[in-house]
Amino acid sequence: MTDRIDYTKTPLTLAEQVARLKERGLVFDDESKAIAYLFNISYYRLRAYTYPFQENGEDSEHNFIREDIYFKDIIDLYCFDRRMRSLIFNAIEKVEVAMRTKIVQVYAESTGDSHWYNDENLYRFGYEDLMEHIEADVNRSNEDFIKHYNFRYNDPPMPPSWMALEVVSFTTLSRLFQSLKLDNRKEYITEQFGLKKVAILENWLHAISNLRNCCAHHSRVWNRRFIVSVSLPYNTLYPFMDRTTIGQIRTNKLFAALSCIAYILDIISPGSDFKKHIKELLKSDCRLLALKDMGFPKYWQSLPVWRER
Repeated sequence: MTDRIDYTKTPLTLAEQVARLKERGLVFDDESKAIAYLFNISYYRLRAYTYPFQENGEDSEHNFIREDIYFKDIIDLYCFDRRMRSLIFNAIEKVEVAMRTKIVQVYAESTGDSHWYNDENLYRFGYEDLMEHIEADVNRSNEDFIKHYNFRYNDPPMPPSWMALEVVSFTTLSRLFQSLKLDNRKEYITEQFGLKKVAILENWLHAISNLRNCCAHHSRVWNRRFIVSVSLPYNTLYPFMDRTTIGQIRTNKLFAALSCIAYILDIISPGSDFKKHIKELLKSDCRLLALKDMGFPKYWQSLPVWRER
């Protein structure tokens, strides 16, 4: 570990921010317009979009490695990413709602217990930690139905599953599904999402919930290496990808996660326009956009999962 030093950098005015970017090789058509952009989209936020085009060694000056990159190109890339996040976030909502519904219905019906999620015998690990997360999410909720339950009922202290699991985060829901014991209920839910292995659905939920959090917090998804890599199966119930293609996909890039979302939406939301909107967005006039930066193979549109059904 290197020795830590004091942080001595001072704040820059908007004009100084433009001057620094110019000094490093970024081209500006209209500096006053650029200043207005930087007052709405911070210099530091845009750094995520300039970084791949700069020298970034420990002792480098962070100069741009190309002389033809304009401030407008960076803004276009930022806007592309924002639109992509919006499409993804709206699509994940459908996946999340379907998952909540299926878990609650299957387990409530099979146990005949409104509060089945409190039963430690249903879990293979992580029970106490999971209950802490569920309780925290429920207590944080401002939903009227949670307030009504707390006002009207004394016992059990927590609301029934169809209330409690409606307000927990997608991350908590993903943890719950992973923690549940492997049995025919988990296998049945997995099949409803067109998958044969429970472990694959567990992985997809983990990866998609991580992607959802990136979108919710306005974090970059373009050119990102996600911390949760996606497991891509070749033996799905419906057409997905062939084994050769799967071996070539970068599973920590956006394309892998998008393919999983597209596959699920074809099942739970037939007629969804998600794939159409993704294809339209990728045609956008963004000079710096390269599909390989997001893990897209050249022939991606011909893959079964990306064909229109």
